[in-house]
Amino acid sequence: MRPIGLGLLVALIVAMVAPAAAMAAPAVKAPTVDAASRKQGMADAPAILQAAGIECPVSDARLAGKGAKDPKTGVTPSVYEVACGPGSIGFLLQTNGTAAPNVFSCLVANYPADMTKPGNPCILPTNLDLMPAVTTLTTKAKVPCTPEKVRGIGQTATNTIFEVLCPGGAGYMVTASAPLLVSKDASALNCLAYDAANANVKCALGEPAARLAIADKFAGAANVGCTVKDRRFIGLLTDGTEGYEFACADGKGWIVKASTTGQVTQSLDCAKVPPGTCTLTDTRAATAEQASLYTKLAKNAGSNCAVTRYAIFPAQGDKEVVELVCADGAGSIGIFPASGKGVVYDCGHALLAGFRCTLGKVDYAGLTADLKKFDKKDCTVSSVGQPLKSATGSMRLEVACADGLPGYMVEYTDPATPKEAVACSFAGNCTLPTNKKKG
Repeated sequence: MRPIGLGLLVALIVAMVAPAAAMAAPAVKAPTVDAASRKQGMADAPAILQAAGIECPVSDARLAGKGAKDPKTGVTPSVYEVACGPGSIGFLLQTNGTAAPNVFSCLVANYPADMTKPGNPCILPTNLDLMPAVTTLTTKAKVPCTPEKVRGIGQTATNTIFEVLCPGGAGYMVTASAPLLVSKDASALNCLAYDAANANVKCALGEPAARLAIADKFAGAANVGCTVKDRRFIGLLTDGTEGYEFACADGKGWIVKASTTGQVTQSLDCAKVPPGTCTLTDTRAATAEQASLYTKLAKNAGSNCAVTRYAIFPAQGDKEVVELVCADGAGSIGIFPASGKGVVYDCGHALLAGFRCTLGKVDYAGLTADLKKFDKKDCTVSSVGQPLKSATGSMRLEVACADGLPGYMVEYTDPATPKEAVACSFAGNCTLPTNKKKG
Protein backbone atom coordinates (compact mmCIF):
# COMPACT_ATOMS: atom_id res chain seq x y z
CA MET A 1 0.00 0.00 0.00
CA ARG A 2 1.25 3.49 -0.81
CA PRO A 3 1.02 5.97 2.10
CA ILE A 4 -0.52 9.23 1.07
CA GLY A 5 2.08 11.89 1.61
CA LEU A 6 1.15 12.74 -1.99
CA GLY A 7 4.82 13.20 -2.96
CA LEU A 8 5.17 15.73 -5.76
CA LEU A 9 1.54 16.62 -5.32
CA VAL A 10 2.20 17.98 -1.83
CA ALA A 11 5.31 19.79 -2.96
CA LEU A 12 3.43 21.43 -5.79
CA ILE A 13 0.62 22.67 -3.58
CA VAL A 14 2.95 23.92 -0.84
CA ALA A 15 5.15 25.71 -3.37
CA MET A 16 2.49 27.18 -5.62
CA VAL A 17 -0.70 27.69 -3.62
CA ALA A 18 -0.52 30.19 -0.79
CA PRO A 19 -3.80 29.18 0.99
CA ALA A 20 -2.70 25.55 1.26
CA ALA A 21 -0.25 26.11 4.12
CA ALA A 22 -3.01 27.69 6.15
CA MET A 23 -5.03 24.47 5.81
CA ALA A 24 -2.67 22.62 8.15
CA ALA A 25 -4.82 23.93 11.02
CA PRO A 26 -8.61 23.76 11.19
CA ALA A 27 -10.13 26.65 9.28
CA VAL A 28 -12.56 28.94 10.99
CA LYS A 29 -14.38 29.53 7.73
CA ALA A 30 -14.34 27.91 4.32
CA PRO A 31 -11.27 28.95 2.29
CA THR A 32 -11.82 31.05 -0.76
CA VAL A 33 -10.98 29.99 -4.30
CA ASP A 34 -9.98 32.76 -6.69
CA ALA A 35 -12.01 33.13 -9.85
CA ALA A 36 -9.07 32.61 -12.21
CA SER A 37 -8.07 29.21 -10.75
CA ARG A 38 -11.70 28.10 -10.75
CA LYS A 39 -12.20 29.17 -14.36
CA GLN A 40 -9.05 27.30 -15.43
CA GLY A 41 -10.06 24.26 -13.44
CA MET A 42 -13.56 24.10 -14.89
CA ALA A 43 -12.11 24.36 -18.40
CA ASP A 44 -9.46 21.67 -17.96
CA ALA A 45 -11.09 19.20 -15.53
CA PRO A 46 -13.36 17.23 -17.93
CA ALA A 47 -10.48 16.22 -20.21
CA ILE A 48 -8.22 15.37 -17.26
CA LEU A 49 -10.91 13.19 -15.68
CA GLN A 50 -11.48 11.44 -19.00
CA ALA A 51 -7.74 10.76 -19.30
CA ALA A 52 -7.80 9.33 -15.76
CA GLY A 53 -10.82 7.13 -16.56
CA ILE A 54 -13.00 8.67 -13.83
CA GLU A 55 -16.73 9.17 -14.17
CA CYS A 56 -17.35 12.44 -12.37
CA PRO A 57 -20.04 15.02 -13.18
CA VAL A 58 -17.88 18.09 -12.52
CA SER A 59 -19.70 20.48 -10.18
CA ASP A 60 -16.65 22.55 -9.29
CA ALA A 61 -12.94 22.58 -10.05
CA ARG A 62 -9.82 24.65 -9.56
CA LEU A 63 -6.24 24.76 -10.70
CA ALA A 64 -4.41 24.11 -7.43
CA GLY A 65 -0.90 24.79 -8.63
CA LYS A 66 1.85 24.29 -11.18
CA GLY A 67 5.31 22.90 -10.72
CA ALA A 68 8.63 23.69 -12.37
CA LYS A 69 9.26 22.37 -15.84
CA ASP A 70 11.19 19.10 -15.84
CA PRO A 71 14.33 19.75 -17.94
CA LYS A 72 14.54 16.07 -18.95
CA THR A 73 10.95 15.53 -20.07
CA GLY A 74 9.90 19.07 -20.78
CA VAL A 75 6.73 18.43 -18.73
CA THR A 76 5.28 21.09 -16.46
CA PRO A 77 3.14 19.21 -13.92
CA SER A 78 -0.09 20.74 -12.68
CA VAL A 79 -2.45 19.85 -9.84
CA TYR A 80 -6.22 20.23 -10.05
CA GLU A 81 -8.92 19.76 -7.48
CA VAL A 82 -12.27 18.50 -8.74
CA ALA A 83 -15.65 18.20 -7.00
CA CYS A 84 -18.19 15.69 -8.31
CA GLY A 85 -21.34 17.04 -6.69
CA PRO A 86 -23.07 16.62 -3.29
CA GLY A 87 -22.72 13.23 -1.65
CA SER A 88 -19.55 12.38 -3.58
CA ILE A 89 -15.85 12.50 -2.78
CA GLY A 90 -13.71 14.71 -5.00
CA PHE A 91 -10.19 14.28 -6.29
CA LEU A 92 -6.78 15.87 -6.58
CA LEU A 93 -5.27 15.09 -9.97
CA GLN A 94 -1.69 15.63 -11.05
CA THR A 95 -1.06 15.93 -14.79
CA ASN A 96 2.08 14.44 -16.29
CA GLY A 97 2.18 15.53 -19.90
CA THR A 98 0.85 12.75 -22.09
CA ALA A 99 0.95 10.17 -19.27
CA ALA A 100 -2.23 9.31 -17.37
CA PRO A 101 -2.86 11.69 -14.46
CA ASN A 102 -2.09 10.62 -10.91
CA VAL A 103 -5.31 10.51 -8.91
CA PHE A 104 -5.69 11.04 -5.16
CA SER A 105 -8.93 11.04 -3.20
CA CYS A 106 -9.96 14.11 -1.21
CA LEU A 107 -10.80 11.72 1.62
CA VAL A 108 -7.14 10.78 2.01
CA ALA A 109 -6.06 14.39 1.51
CA ASN A 110 -8.55 15.83 4.01
CA TYR A 111 -8.15 13.11 6.65
CA PRO A 112 -4.45 12.14 6.47
CA ALA A 113 -3.06 8.96 7.99
CA ASP A 114 -0.58 10.91 10.10
CA MET A 115 -2.89 13.36 11.78
CA THR A 116 0.00 15.21 13.47
CA LYS A 117 1.50 16.46 10.21
CA PRO A 118 0.18 19.44 8.22
CA GLY A 119 -2.03 18.35 5.37
CA ASN A 120 -2.90 19.81 2.00
CA PRO A 121 -6.61 19.21 1.81
CA CYS A 122 -9.19 19.76 -0.84
CA ILE A 123 -10.78 23.19 -0.32
CA LEU A 124 -13.67 23.37 -2.76
CA PRO A 125 -16.93 23.80 -0.81
CA THR A 126 -18.37 20.42 -1.87
CA ASN A 127 -15.16 18.68 -0.80
CA LEU A 128 -14.98 20.15 2.69
CA ASP A 129 -17.47 17.90 4.51
CA LEU A 130 -17.00 14.35 3.25
CA MET A 131 -18.59 12.49 6.18
CA PRO A 132 -21.97 11.95 4.43
CA ALA A 133 -20.15 10.28 1.53
CA VAL A 134 -18.02 8.29 3.97
CA THR A 135 -21.23 7.07 5.65
CA THR A 136 -22.55 5.95 2.26
CA LEU A 137 -19.45 3.79 1.82
CA THR A 138 -19.49 2.41 5.37
CA THR A 139 -23.14 1.47 4.96
CA LYS A 140 -22.21 -0.53 1.86
CA ALA A 141 -19.37 -2.09 3.84
CA LYS A 142 -21.88 -3.07 6.60
CA VAL A 143 -20.13 -1.08 9.30
CA PRO A 144 -22.70 -1.16 12.16
CA CYS A 145 -22.59 2.55 12.99
CA THR A 146 -22.54 6.06 11.61
CA PRO A 147 -18.84 6.96 11.86
CA GLU A 148 -17.83 9.96 13.95
CA LYS A 149 -14.22 10.12 12.72
CA VAL A 150 -12.34 9.02 9.61
CA ARG A 151 -8.66 8.64 8.73
CA GLY A 152 -7.30 8.03 5.25
CA ILE A 153 -4.68 5.27 5.13
CA GLY A 154 -3.62 5.08 1.51
CA GLN A 155 -4.36 3.62 -1.86
CA THR A 156 -3.16 0.91 -4.19
CA ALA A 157 -3.81 0.59 -7.91
CA THR A 158 -7.29 -0.76 -7.21
CA ASN A 159 -8.22 0.08 -3.60
CA THR A 160 -8.53 3.02 -1.24
CA ILE A 161 -8.14 2.19 2.45
CA PHE A 162 -9.48 4.30 5.30
CA GLU A 163 -10.25 3.89 8.99
CA VAL A 164 -13.47 4.92 10.72
CA LEU A 165 -14.29 5.28 14.41
CA CYS A 166 -17.76 4.47 15.74
CA PRO A 167 -19.41 6.05 18.78
CA GLY A 168 -18.39 3.95 21.77
CA GLY A 169 -14.92 3.15 20.48
CA ALA A 170 -15.36 0.39 17.89
CA GLY A 171 -13.39 0.89 14.69
CA TYR A 172 -13.17 -0.54 11.20
CA MET A 173 -10.79 -0.55 8.26
CA VAL A 174 -12.74 0.04 5.05
CA THR A 175 -11.54 -1.06 1.63
CA ALA A 176 -13.16 0.79 -1.26
CA SER A 177 -12.41 1.45 -4.91
CA ALA A 178 -9.55 3.44 -6.39
CA PRO A 179 -10.30 5.94 -7.75
CA LEU A 180 -12.65 6.32 -4.77
CA LEU A 181 -16.27 6.41 -5.93
CA VAL A 182 -19.27 6.15 -3.62
CA SER A 183 -21.14 4.26 -6.34
CA LYS A 184 -18.74 1.30 -6.00
CA ASP A 185 -18.83 -1.48 -3.42
CA ALA A 186 -16.84 -1.42 -0.19
CA SER A 187 -15.94 -3.91 2.54
CA ALA A 188 -14.83 -3.53 6.14
CA LEU A 189 -12.80 -5.44 8.72
CA ASN A 190 -12.98 -4.92 12.47
CA CYS A 191 -10.00 -2.98 13.86
CA LEU A 192 -9.69 -5.73 16.47
CA ALA A 193 -8.24 -7.91 13.71
CA TYR A 194 -5.50 -5.34 13.15
CA ASP A 195 -4.88 -5.05 16.89
CA ALA A 196 -4.25 -8.79 17.08
CA ALA A 197 -2.05 -8.97 13.98
CA ASN A 198 1.57 -7.94 13.69
CA ALA A 199 0.96 -5.78 10.64
CA ASN A 200 2.27 -2.46 9.38
CA VAL A 201 -1.23 -1.01 9.16
CA LYS A 202 -2.86 -0.23 12.50
CA CYS A 203 -6.02 1.50 13.61
CA ALA A 204 -5.23 4.80 15.33
CA LEU A 205 -8.52 6.61 15.90
CA GLY A 206 -9.43 4.72 19.07
CA GLU A 207 -7.85 2.59 21.76
CA PRO A 208 -7.65 -1.24 21.54
CA ALA A 209 -9.15 -1.59 25.03
CA ALA A 210 -12.17 0.48 24.02
CA ARG A 211 -12.62 -1.62 20.86
CA LEU A 212 -12.49 -4.88 22.81
CA ALA A 213 -15.06 -3.60 25.30
CA ILE A 214 -17.77 -4.60 22.84
CA ALA A 215 -16.94 -8.21 23.75
CA ASP A 216 -18.56 -7.64 27.15
CA LYS A 217 -21.83 -6.85 25.43
CA PHE A 218 -21.63 -10.14 23.52
CA ALA A 219 -20.82 -12.09 26.69
CA GLY A 220 -23.97 -10.76 28.31
CA ALA A 221 -26.15 -11.34 25.25
CA ALA A 222 -24.88 -14.93 24.92
CA ASN A 223 -26.17 -15.66 28.45
CA VAL A 224 -23.75 -18.52 29.06
CA GLY A 225 -23.46 -17.91 32.79
CA CYS A 226 -19.82 -16.89 32.59
CA THR A 227 -18.16 -14.45 34.95
CA VAL A 228 -15.60 -13.16 32.46
CA LYS A 229 -11.97 -13.33 33.55
CA ASP A 230 -10.38 -12.64 30.16
CA ARG A 231 -11.45 -12.17 26.55
CA ARG A 232 -9.99 -11.92 23.09
CA PHE A 233 -11.06 -11.31 19.53
CA ILE A 234 -10.54 -14.43 17.41
CA GLY A 235 -11.26 -12.90 14.01
CA LEU A 236 -13.57 -13.20 11.06
CA LEU A 237 -14.85 -16.80 10.79
CA THR A 238 -15.59 -18.79 7.65
CA ASP A 239 -19.35 -18.31 8.04
CA GLY A 240 -18.95 -14.52 7.98
CA THR A 241 -19.39 -14.00 11.72
CA GLU A 242 -16.82 -12.61 14.14
CA GLY A 243 -15.51 -14.84 16.92
CA TYR A 244 -14.78 -13.86 20.54
CA GLU A 245 -13.32 -16.13 23.21
CA PHE A 246 -14.13 -15.74 26.89
CA ALA A 247 -12.33 -17.30 29.83
CA CYS A 248 -14.60 -17.75 32.84
CA ALA A 249 -13.78 -17.46 36.52
CA ASP A 250 -14.88 -21.09 37.04
CA GLY A 251 -12.21 -22.35 34.64
CA LYS A 252 -14.48 -22.93 31.67
CA GLY A 253 -14.37 -21.11 28.37
CA TRP A 254 -16.74 -20.09 25.60
CA ILE A 255 -16.61 -18.91 22.03
CA VAL A 256 -19.31 -16.46 21.02
CA LYS A 257 -20.06 -15.81 17.36
CA ALA A 258 -21.53 -12.43 16.47
CA SER A 259 -22.78 -11.07 13.17
CA THR A 260 -21.05 -8.04 11.70
CA THR A 261 -24.15 -6.05 12.67
CA GLY A 262 -23.56 -6.86 16.34
CA GLN A 263 -26.00 -9.73 17.04
CA VAL A 264 -24.95 -12.92 18.85
CA THR A 265 -25.61 -15.89 16.56
CA GLN A 266 -24.11 -18.84 18.47
CA SER A 267 -22.29 -19.80 21.68
CA LEU A 268 -19.87 -22.73 21.81
CA ASP A 269 -18.46 -24.39 24.90
CA CYS A 270 -14.66 -24.57 24.59
CA ALA A 271 -14.91 -28.22 25.67
CA LYS A 272 -16.85 -28.94 22.46
CA VAL A 273 -14.67 -27.24 19.84
CA PRO A 274 -11.53 -28.61 18.15
CA PRO A 275 -8.41 -28.64 20.35
CA GLY A 276 -6.41 -25.42 20.15
CA THR A 277 -9.39 -23.25 19.24
CA CYS A 278 -9.63 -21.80 22.74
CA THR A 279 -6.35 -20.35 24.00
CA LEU A 280 -7.36 -18.43 27.13
CA THR A 281 -8.40 -21.50 29.11
CA ASP A 282 -7.01 -24.94 29.87
CA THR A 283 -9.85 -27.07 28.56
CA ARG A 284 -8.36 -30.47 29.46
CA ALA A 285 -10.46 -30.92 32.57
CA ALA A 286 -13.62 -29.74 30.82
CA THR A 287 -12.87 -31.99 27.86
CA ALA A 288 -12.43 -35.03 30.12
CA GLU A 289 -15.69 -34.17 31.87
CA GLN A 290 -17.47 -33.89 28.52
CA ALA A 291 -16.02 -37.21 27.32
CA SER A 292 -17.36 -38.85 30.48
CA LEU A 293 -20.79 -37.38 29.76
CA TYR A 294 -20.78 -38.76 26.20
CA THR A 295 -19.76 -42.17 27.55
CA LYS A 296 -22.87 -42.11 29.76
CA LEU A 297 -25.09 -40.94 26.91
CA ALA A 298 -23.70 -43.65 24.64
CA LYS A 299 -24.28 -46.32 27.27
CA ASN A 300 -27.85 -45.12 27.70
CA ALA A 301 -28.26 -45.53 23.92
CA GLY A 302 -27.05 -49.15 24.14
CA SER A 303 -23.39 -48.58 23.12
CA ASN A 304 -20.33 -49.78 25.06
CA CYS A 305 -18.14 -46.96 23.71
CA ALA A 306 -15.83 -45.53 26.39
CA VAL A 307 -15.32 -42.12 24.81
CA THR A 308 -11.76 -40.78 24.71
CA ARG A 309 -12.14 -38.16 21.96
CA TYR A 310 -15.05 -36.43 20.29
CA ALA A 311 -15.99 -33.77 17.75
CA ILE A 312 -19.23 -31.84 17.48
CA PHE A 313 -21.32 -31.71 14.30
CA PRO A 314 -23.84 -28.89 13.75
CA ALA A 315 -26.89 -29.52 15.92
CA GLN A 316 -30.10 -30.89 14.39
CA GLY A 317 -32.86 -29.04 16.18
CA ASP A 318 -32.68 -30.11 19.83
CA LYS A 319 -30.38 -33.04 18.98
CA GLU A 320 -26.65 -32.92 19.55
CA VAL A 321 -24.64 -34.84 16.95
CA VAL A 322 -21.18 -35.98 18.04
CA GLU A 323 -18.46 -38.06 16.45
CA LEU A 324 -17.09 -40.37 19.14
CA VAL A 325 -13.77 -42.19 19.37
CA CYS A 326 -13.87 -45.15 21.74
CA ALA A 327 -11.08 -46.53 23.93
CA ASP A 328 -10.29 -49.22 21.32
CA GLY A 329 -9.92 -46.53 18.63
CA ALA A 330 -13.17 -47.35 16.84
CA GLY A 331 -15.30 -44.48 15.64
CA SER A 332 -19.03 -43.95 15.84
CA ILE A 333 -21.64 -41.20 15.59
CA GLY A 334 -23.88 -40.34 18.55
CA ILE A 335 -27.14 -38.43 18.18
CA PHE A 336 -28.38 -37.27 21.58
CA PRO A 337 -31.64 -35.35 22.12
CA ALA A 338 -32.00 -32.75 24.86
CA SER A 339 -34.01 -35.32 26.81
CA GLY A 340 -34.65 -39.02 26.40
CA LYS A 341 -32.66 -41.80 24.83
CA GLY A 342 -30.23 -41.17 22.00
CA VAL A 343 -28.76 -43.43 19.35
CA VAL A 344 -25.19 -44.40 18.44
CA TYR A 345 -24.35 -45.60 14.92
CA ASP A 346 -21.18 -47.39 13.90
CA CYS A 347 -19.34 -45.72 11.04
CA GLY A 348 -21.04 -47.89 8.41
CA HIS A 349 -24.60 -47.18 9.51
CA ALA A 350 -23.70 -43.52 10.21
CA LEU A 351 -23.41 -43.02 6.45
CA LEU A 352 -27.10 -43.88 6.14
CA ALA A 353 -27.83 -41.21 8.77
CA GLY A 354 -25.89 -38.66 6.76
CA PHE A 355 -22.62 -38.57 8.71
CA ARG A 356 -19.10 -39.79 7.96
CA CYS A 357 -16.50 -40.76 10.57
CA THR A 358 -13.16 -38.95 10.28
CA LEU A 359 -11.48 -39.41 13.67
CA GLY A 360 -11.63 -43.08 14.65
CA LYS A 361 -11.15 -46.44 12.97
CA VAL A 362 -13.95 -47.39 10.61
CA ASP A 363 -15.41 -50.81 11.37
CA TYR A 364 -17.94 -52.39 8.99
CA ALA A 365 -18.74 -55.38 11.28
CA GLY A 366 -22.28 -54.06 11.69
CA LEU A 367 -22.86 -54.08 7.92
CA THR A 368 -21.44 -57.61 7.72
CA ALA A 369 -23.94 -58.66 10.38
CA ASP A 370 -26.75 -57.09 8.30
CA LEU A 371 -25.83 -59.30 5.32
CA LYS A 372 -25.99 -62.41 7.48
CA LYS A 373 -29.60 -61.59 8.26
CA PHE A 374 -30.29 -62.33 4.58
CA ASP A 375 -28.10 -65.45 4.59
CA LYS A 376 -25.22 -63.64 2.83
CA LYS A 377 -22.62 -65.28 5.04
CA ASP A 378 -19.87 -65.32 2.42
CA CYS A 379 -19.19 -61.54 2.54
CA THR A 380 -17.13 -59.62 5.06
CA VAL A 381 -17.73 -55.96 4.19
CA SER A 382 -14.46 -54.17 3.36
CA SER A 383 -15.67 -50.91 1.78
CA VAL A 384 -18.85 -49.06 0.93
CA GLY A 385 -20.20 -46.71 -1.72
CA GLN A 386 -22.23 -43.53 -1.38
CA PRO A 387 -25.72 -44.00 0.12
CA LEU A 388 -28.51 -43.67 -2.45
CA LYS A 389 -32.15 -42.83 -1.98
CA SER A 390 -34.62 -45.20 -3.61
CA ALA A 391 -37.88 -44.23 -5.30
CA THR A 392 -39.76 -45.32 -2.17
CA GLY A 393 -37.68 -43.08 0.10
CA SER A 394 -35.62 -45.84 1.68
CA MET A 395 -31.80 -45.76 1.63
CA ARG A 396 -29.55 -48.08 -0.37
CA LEU A 397 -25.92 -48.73 0.43
CA GLU A 398 -23.48 -50.60 -1.83
CA VAL A 399 -20.97 -52.84 -0.04
CA ALA A 400 -17.88 -54.64 -1.30
CA CYS A 401 -16.54 -57.94 0.06
CA ALA A 402 -13.07 -58.59 1.44
CA ASP A 403 -12.60 -61.70 -0.80
CA GLY A 404 -12.82 -59.55 -3.93
CA LEU A 405 -15.98 -61.23 -5.22
CA PRO A 406 -19.00 -59.11 -6.22
CA GLY A 407 -20.78 -57.54 -3.26
CA TYR A 408 -24.31 -56.36 -2.60
CA MET A 409 -26.73 -53.45 -2.67
CA VAL A 410 -28.45 -53.33 0.71
CA GLU A 411 -31.71 -51.43 1.22
CA TYR A 412 -32.56 -49.91 4.62
CA THR A 413 -35.87 -48.64 5.97
CA ASP A 414 -33.89 -46.52 8.50
CA PRO A 415 -30.14 -46.30 9.26
CA ALA A 416 -30.26 -49.32 11.57
CA THR A 417 -32.81 -51.57 9.86
CA PRO A 418 -31.89 -53.51 6.67
CA LYS A 419 -34.79 -54.46 4.38
CA GLU A 420 -33.12 -56.61 1.71
CA ALA A 421 -29.76 -57.34 0.09
CA VAL A 422 -29.43 -57.85 -3.68
CA ALA A 423 -26.27 -59.12 -5.36
CA CYS A 424 -24.55 -56.47 -7.47
CA SER A 425 -24.70 -58.84 -10.45
CA PHE A 426 -28.50 -58.32 -10.32
CA ALA A 427 -28.77 -54.83 -8.81
CA GLY A 428 -27.21 -53.30 -11.90
CA ASN A 429 -26.03 -49.98 -10.48
CA CYS A 430 -23.04 -50.96 -8.34
CA THR A 431 -19.92 -48.84 -8.89
CA LEU A 432 -17.25 -50.16 -6.54
CA PRO A 433 -14.36 -51.77 -8.51
CA THR A 434 -14.92 -55.36 -7.36
CA ASN A 435 -18.69 -55.02 -7.86
CA LYS A 436 -18.69 -53.97 -11.50
CA LYS A 437 -19.53 -56.54 -14.14
CA LYS A 438 -16.42 -57.87 -15.83
CA GLY A 439 -16.15 -57.55 -19.63
